[in-house]
Amino acid sequence: MSKSSSIEWTDSTWNPVTGCTKVSPGCKHCYAETLAERFRGVPGHPYEQGFDLRLWEQRIDLPRRWRKPQVVFVNSMSDLFHDGVPDEFIDRVFDTMRACDWHTFQVLTKRPERMVAYAAERRLRLSATAPHIWLGTSVESQLYVPRAESLRALDAAVRFLSCEPLLGPLDLTGVLDDLEWVIVGGESGPGARPMKPEWARTIRDQCTESEVPFFFKQWGGVRKKKAGRELDGTTWDETPLATVGS
Repeated sequence: MSKSSSIEWTDSTWNPVTGCTKVSPGCKHCYAETLAERFRGVPGHPYEQGFDLRLWEQRIDLPRRWRKPQVVFVNSMSDLFHDGVPDEFIDRVFDTMRACDWHTFQVLTKRPERMVAYAAERRLRLSATAPHIWLGTSVESQLYVPRAESLRALDAAVRFLSCEPLLGPLDLTGVLDDLEWVIVGGESGPGARPMKPEWARTIRDQCTESEVPFFFKQWGGVRKKKAGRELDGTTWDETPLATVGS
């Protein structure tokens, strides 16, 4: 079975890779690292090695066994394009995704430059003929908007941004024209850095003007459930039209 997810913009998670390393301020309070490190040293536990990078050969074919169509977040506990993941392993992950076209796969990375380089070398695995494979990158502040600009080089049906944790205002002028979805969310958990309402509103307004689906995930904070998900009285659950079966 897939692992059912509490993440608002997906149904389930699939982790053929676990573990990662920090690359930018958005990684400071990584939820995945916090979870994994709780079990470091526990014999036989999947996170016995904590958040050290690990490739799981036995998990590559899991989606082939899931007959019910699902929206699947790929590597919620890692980054498929981490430098430590060989191209050949990524090939096999994409082979599974392409074969399982009854699912929708969401691939999110903080390393879009490698994703673009991989696509250039292995174009067939990232072609627009696979509308059920969505490719995205994380942008937490204006400094990292170039990650979004990298997505323009990708031939994908859905290119998306995850602006979570949103750590500052974003001007996405000229970027949204080449995107199909934007997710915004504040940081949650101990030590969560606050997200100002005007940051979220500005992105929403830019998306509305550019007719790009906008998904507001959460305000975040130490008690994120209490803070809720409404932005100016509305729950923004917009998603791309290029879903499975469309």
